[in-house]
Amino acid sequence: MASWWERHGVPRLIKCACSQGQIMKARSKVVPHAAGDVLELGCGGGINMEFYDPARINSFTGLDPSPELLAMSRAAAAARGMAADIQGGVGEAMPFDSGRFDTVVTTFTLCSVADQAAVLAEIRRVLKPGGTALFLEHGGAPDAGVAKWQRRIEPIWKRIGGNCHLTRPIGDAYERAGFSVDRQGAAYMPKTPRPFGWVEYGAARAAS
Repeated sequence: MASWWERHGVPRLIKCACSQGQIMKARSKVVPHAAGDVLELGCGGGINMEFYDPARINSFTGLDPSPELLAMSRAAAAARGMAADIQGGVGEAMPFDSGRFDTVVTTFTLCSVADQAAVLAEIRRVLKPGGTALFLEHGGAPDAGVAKWQRRIEPIWKRIGGNCHLTRPIGDAYERAGFSVDRQGAAYMPKTPRPFGWVEYGAARAAS
């Protein structure tokens, strides 16, 4: 059973930390490219809702394991007047048919899933042929000194931040999962401690 902190503290921490100004600016570079039948994995909080272009979207589906964050996401969709099918569930076992979506969006999601490789395999499964996975994630830094601090901090941070990992690969993980990756940006977030601030974003397509 989830603890009080996991049920109430973590959703509020995520909502606050993931909606800071620089992070919202980064979201604005990724989310508007979503098109067709769209799945947002880790949609809880509805933070991305303002960046979707309704003219480009045929259908919107959201998936998140947190009831508290799902409620926020549904409210954000309603406030935007956006028809949305927002469901509870995990990325390791998505309740969707293979080849269902044109676009899968993940933003600051793969850091906290239980099994990153399994989630990436599921993303590839539910994408249509030629579909795109749009990602904006934080993870393992390329600098040895920063990476050392990430390894030190991560065991404690995972307990505070809802299983959020600091050391996971991003673009490399997509490539290992069989995607061709267009790495559009990679940098430390401004005004963010470097162990928490390495961010990569881009688009990944299943390699033929």
